[in-house]
Amino acid sequence: MVVRIGTSGWSYDHWKGVLYPPGLPTARRLDVYAAEFDTVELNASFYRWPKPATFAGWRERLPEGFVMTVKASRGLTHARRLKEPEQWIERMAAGWAELGNRRGALLVQLHPAQERDDDRLDHFLTAMPDGIAVAMELRHRSWDAPAVYDILRRHSAAYVVMSGPGLPCIVEATAGLAYLRLHGPGDAAIYAGSYSAAELRRWAEQICVWDREGRDVLVYFNNDLGGHAVRNARQLSAVLGERVARRRIE
Repeated sequence: MVVRIGTSGWSYDHWKGVLYPPGLPTARRLDVYAAEFDTVELNASFYRWPKPATFAGWRERLPEGFVMTVKASRGLTHARRLKEPEQWIERMAAGWAELGNRRGALLVQLHPAQERDDDRLDHFLTAMPDGIAVAMELRHRSWDAPAVYDILRRHSAAYVVMSGPGLPCIVEATAGLAYLRLHGPGDAAIYAGSYSAAELRRWAEQICVWDREGRDVLVYFNNDLGGHAVRNARQLSAVLGERVARRRIE
C-alpha cells in the first residue's frame, strides 16, 4: 500500500534554515517542499476556500505522484457545524475536481466543542459525492463510540487519529485510508514540541500495522513551531525506511 508523510501547511517563516534556505522567495516554498515530501495538508482552505482556478494551478504546479489533502472550510465545520452542508459541499466539490490526480483527502475537522450527533454526521457523509476521500477529525470525546465508527465505515470515511495535548488519542481505522495527525507531544503546548525517537518508533509500528492491513496511510505533522514538523516528518520517514529495508532482507 502507499504511506505518505508530510506536514500540515508549508509556508512558515520559522522554517527558514530548516527546510527553506535563506533568501528563498515565499512563492517558491511549495516547490522546495514538494522536492522533499510527497504530500501536504492545505490549511489555508479552512480560513478561506480557494477558487477552482487556484486548485487547477496546484494541479499543474505539483509534481507527478504528489497529493494534496485539503482542510474543509470553517464555514462548514465551525459556523454551520455540518448542518445543511449541501451548499458547502457543492463549493468544495468544484475545487476538488480541479485537483485531478493530485487529490489526497478532504479533512473535516469538527469544532472541539461539537458533541456527538450521529444523524448530522450520517447526513453529511451521505451528501458527500462519491470520489472524495473524507477524513473526519472528531475532537470531542463523546464521538468515541462504536456506533460512530460504524457510520464512518458504512460511508468509507476515515477516522482521523490524533496525537496532541488534550486530544483523545484513539487508534481506529474505518476505511481503506488510515489518517494520522500529529499536533505535538503530550508534554508540550499544542503545535509545539518535538516527538522523541521512541514516540516516532511507536507510531512507525502502528503505520506498519495499517500497511499490513492493506490500508493507504496519510501522516501529517502539525507541530510546525520551531520547524519540528519538518524534522519529525524526516525522522519518521527514516524509521519506516529502515523497517522496510529490514523486512526485505528477512
